[in-house]
Amino acid sequence: MKYLIMQTAFIGDVVLATPLIEKLNQYDPDAQVDFLLRKGNEGLLQGHPFLHKVWIWDKKQGKLRNFFRIIREIRRERYDYVINVHRFFTSGLVTVLSGANQTIGFDKNPLSRFFSKRVKHQITTTGIGLHETQRNLELIAHFTGSEYVRPKLYPSKADYGKVANPMPYVCMAPASVWYTKQWPEEKWVGLIHSIPKDVAVFLLGAPGDRELCERIRNNADHPKVQSLAGQLTFLESAALMEGAGINYVNDSAPLHFASAMNAPVTAIYCSTVPAFGFGPLSDVSVIAETAHLLACRPCGLHGKKSCPEGHFKCADINIVPDYQNFQ
Repeated sequence: MKYLIMQTAFIGDVVLATPLIEKLNQYDPDAQVDFLLRKGNEGLLQGHPFLHKVWIWDKKQGKLRNFFRIIREIRRERYDYVINVHRFFTSGLVTVLSGANQTIGFDKNPLSRFFSKRVKHQITTTGIGLHETQRNLELIAHFTGSEYVRPKLYPSKADYGKVANPMPYVCMAPASVWYTKQWPEEKWVGLIHSIPKDVAVFLLGAPGDRELCERIRNNADHPKVQSLAGQLTFLESAALMEGAGINYVNDSAPLHFASAMNAPVTAIYCSTVPAFGFGPLSDVSVIAETAHLLACRPCGLHGKKSCPEGHFKCADINIVPDYQNFQ
């Protein structure tokens, strides 16, 4: 059997699709499993032991030309199953034109009526709903079974070697694409002040987060704080997070890195809520939220560029570090 998994959204979305790889390998160890993602995210799956090929779609340079190239090449593969985790039109069109024997996707995709099988995708705002990984696994549950598997990344020995550190340390990922999902800068500085002086603090982020991380480093009164923003690959970051006493993250991609590595994590939720289904999955995990009862929260699924109410009270969160994992 030949399977193609498609998730051309963002970094965290790819991580949350990895349970499909694990589950297909369990179901059919001899199968060929391929993955289609957007250019820039391919480092997440580098050296993955259960993937045959990673297709890369460049959405920025020659998007339309690359779109039709991808369709032609996928059709040549004659996949038995195309499993579309993405919920938007272009991925739906690739799915429909893939020539696969079976096409599967979520009902929210505009072209889902043309899929062989549609699966309901529902997000709640209160209570305990399905995690996104559970929703994703429902795409293949009708033939693989309903047993849950976790997301997983596979850093190499070289990745672990690059970030090996003998001293106790914590990781902090202070940035987010969305302002209302990002715990304020001064809060991160305050959190660093509460970390024991013999514990190293590594600030993680993308190249575009360097300025933020440097400001936090410069304002933090701690002898062992270091910014690694833009210096590590995805898998190197994941390897570093696995060995941390605790990882402090926003509701963003590093949270899902922690889940994929089963790394201890404190997940900070400002404008978004865990009920959406994107919460931490690590065995040791804490959710940090405001104590204020805010009628405006959540204000959106993905966060916003500014607080619609102008007060940003959902970011009023106090965190007391747990020292037991620092030893």
